[in-house]
Amino acid sequence: MAGDDLTGGHQQELRRGTVVLACLIRLRTPDYGYALLESLNALGIIVDANTLYPLLRRLEKQGLLTSEWNTAEARPRKFYRTSADGERLAAVLAADWQLIDRALTRLTEGDER
Repeated sequence: MAGDDLTGGHQQELRRGTVVLACLIRLRTPDYGYALLESLNALGIIVDANTLYPLLRRLEKQGLLTSEWNTAEARPRKFYRTSADGERLAAVLAADWQLIDRALTRLTEGDER
């Protein structure tokens, strides 16, 4: 079981940075927290609410997301959207991700050039 704990810890560490990028990309279309959580999980980007909501607040505070309340429905919901600064960061992070992905693919296939 210690191996499972070790693996889980490393998987969590690997996913931590990807969740920021996933949120910035996904929130190009405005959405509220729970719907974002569900869509990320459906895509295989596993995150729980106790991680996601503080992350959304932090990204908003950093100016990477904007938000507004929708009070038209019975239950008010806070909708988030990627800001212009968030779009710029997403482009940089996505480019880095692609470089890392290509490098890991080469390593996995034994091409270490």
